[in-house]
Amino acid sequence: MAKYFDVHPDNPQPRTIGTVADSIRNGALVAYPTDSCYALGSRLGSKDGISRIRAIRDLDDRHHFTLMCQNFAQLGQLVHIDNDVFRAVKAATPGAYTFILPATKEVPRALLHPKKKTVGVRIPDHVVTQALLAELGEPLLSSTLLLPDEAEPLTQGWEIKERLDHLVDAVLDSGDCGTEPTTVVDFSSGEPEVVRRGAGDTTRFE
Repeated sequence: MAKYFDVHPDNPQPRTIGTVADSIRNGALVAYPTDSCYALGSRLGSKDGISRIRAIRDLDDRHHFTLMCQNFAQLGQLVHIDNDVFRAVKAATPGAYTFILPATKEVPRALLHPKKKTVGVRIPDHVVTQALLAELGEPLLSSTLLLPDEAEPLTQGWEIKERLDHLVDAVLDSGDCGTEPTTVVDFSSGEPEVVRRGAGDTTRFE
């Protein structure tokens, strides 16, 4: 049965954030809010977390997982990024964008696109997500909480708790955060390619 945590959207309680971060370090799979919709998150190196997210969302091995980063210091350890791409990504973050880039050796092989060896990274513009990342001290393996055969992600913490009670370990609820997922921009070739239009404005990449 999932633990349920109700947190303030603007001033998240440090004790609650600490409890959730500890549970992630110990292998928990959590549902948490972001600036584009709710997501599933687990520790970066957790094979169990990867398999559980794949099972909940019915994903194949071509799915790009997202590594949620607190800042550019973390992001730079996970992906190869040249100066031109860095400037483009920097100008759009924090925000509702996911960027696909070639992964470094810091990223577990199980998270990479099998052919391209790329991974998705992003820096969210959400108080609760940032507080959790700061407390965790490392990137969070993440995937949009979009269930199979459903058109939109789940948006209410109580509903997530109700429907995924035996599939996740904790639900972090800070209120509605919308249904539109991130805009995904693929920079793996060096040039931007918008592969999903979402909450982030695409004009700067077109």
